[in-house]
Amino acid sequence: MSDDNTTRITVLPHAQLCPDGLVFEAEAGNSLVDELLMNGIAVEHACDKVGACATCHVYLRQGAEHVNPVDDDEDEQLSDAWGLEADSRLSCCVKVGGPELVIELPRYSKNHARER
Repeated sequence: MSDDNTTRITVLPHAQLCPDGLVFEAEAGNSLVDELLMNGIAVEHACDKVGACATCHVYLRQGAEHVNPVDDDEDEQLSDAWGLEADSRLSCCVKVGGPELVIELPRYSKNHARER
């Protein structure tokens, strides 16, 4: 880590969106969905990144203690996410922070789950 203003983000491999996984540096305080998109990972964001759809759902496998907590609005939207787990977050609601985050992308998004 070069300084306190950057976070190392590790994205675990995902068959469609990131087959080889990815590691990159992100500026602390930025939105996780924006950082993923800027680094070539096409995370869905049907509500235009305002926390109203649950399509940008991710799992924070490590480092969740260093990001902002889930608020009531995000918690309500998460109930609609496909494959909800204890470490689920909406990437548009997560502000990057801490030395490292490890992210896993769900197999499906809310939109894909409905199409199946």
